[in-house]
Amino acid sequence: MAETSTDKYSAAEQGLGYLYQSRLALLQLLELPESTSVLLEKDDDLDFLDAAGSKSLASLKHKAHGDRLTDLSTDFWKSVRIWLARYKSDGRSASHLRFFLLTTATVSATSFLNGFLPSVPDTSDDARSLSQRAEEALGTSTSNLIHAIATEFNELTPTEKEDFLARILIVDGSPRIEDIPEIIKDRHMRAIRREHRSAVFEHIEGWWGDEVIKQLTGIRTDAIAGYEVSDRLSAFAEEYKLDNLPITFRDREPTGEIDTDSDPRTFVVQLREIGVSSSRIRNAILDYYRAYEQRSHWARENLLVSGEVESYEDRLVDEWRRYRDVVFEDLDDSTAEDVLKQAGKELYKWADLQSGNIDSLRIRARVTEPYVTRGSFHILANVAPEPRVYWHPRFLDRIGKVLGVSA
Repeated sequence: MAETSTDKYSAAEQGLGYLYQSRLALLQLLELPESTSVLLEKDDDLDFLDAAGSKSLASLKHKAHGDRLTDLSTDFWKSVRIWLARYKSDGRSASHLRFFLLTTATVSATSFLNGFLPSVPDTSDDARSLSQRAEEALGTSTSNLIHAIATEFNELTPTEKEDFLARILIVDGSPRIEDIPEIIKDRHMRAIRREHRSAVFEHIEGWWGDEVIKQLTGIRTDAIAGYEVSDRLSAFAEEYKLDNLPITFRDREPTGEIDTDSDPRTFVVQLREIGVSSSRIRNAILDYYRAYEQRSHWARENLLVSGEVESYEDRLVDEWRRYRDVVFEDLDDSTAEDVLKQAGKELYKWADLQSGNIDSLRIRARVTEPYVTRGSFHILANVAPEPRVYWHPRFLDRIGKVLGVSA
């Protein structure tokens, strides 16, 4: 584990707290009923809303290894101060609020805070109520902060004190931030093949992070529901089924300017040869980029079986050859250049607009994203030293002249 910074100006601890807040919220929504929803940084670190409209406020504390909660731990009492304000403003005993402290620390065995732990029997001989023990703990402190909290706590009636404290639950030993990914994969991804769980987790956390940012910036005003997480997890998992592959480069664009007039790559030169418009050439460059990067992504994640891409390209070339033979059937050595270009445009139009609708030309049955097929044709049109597909009927004869190399 990395050492904790001792720089008094370091923001590492605070930054870790915000990351923990987001990651633990994701875990909690997966653990709770799907009807539960969450708001971040509303009334507390996390506000959980159930289907009946009841609200639970959760304070989160990511502490150093070995930390203990004792009677006067400020982590507990600062949270109490927040909860007291919400309890009072929400009608006190008439409210439906519950309060949680989720901490990676553990409660000291001798602390009265053990009374707030779930399903932990009180083995002490102390017959006093929790409110009496809380008052005594508060009374022993000389801290101004604790004194102020004691004042606010004592504004409640004895009955309200008992009611307020009965709503508090401390969940100590909560998962540490670095452990949460494995917990999510172990508990909630058993239906996903083991080798794909890390990739699916990255997808779900990436989506989750975007939703959290939208909520914190006010772009999204409603709570994030558990069923949204379930739906997204299911959708990402579907992409890793044997008949599917994840699509991760939709709407991506290459860095730098797209130059349709002077791009020297063979597939672009081919399109200029048949007089394709600049806007369509730009689309082709985007399809090439997305398909190429998508294949690289699949390869990095070991999602492709041996020989799969080669077999896929063979299918594309075979289908292209069949359509080429139909389009070029009536051409001969005397055919005018404008007719040759028109034939090339017709062949390219098929690859650009129609081939993506042919089921047999999908790399896998459920990979329906058009740029995969269209971009793959451009990859084939870019093969050196001789492209495997071409559009202009005489392109292979002219390749030496057009590209400035020997044919």
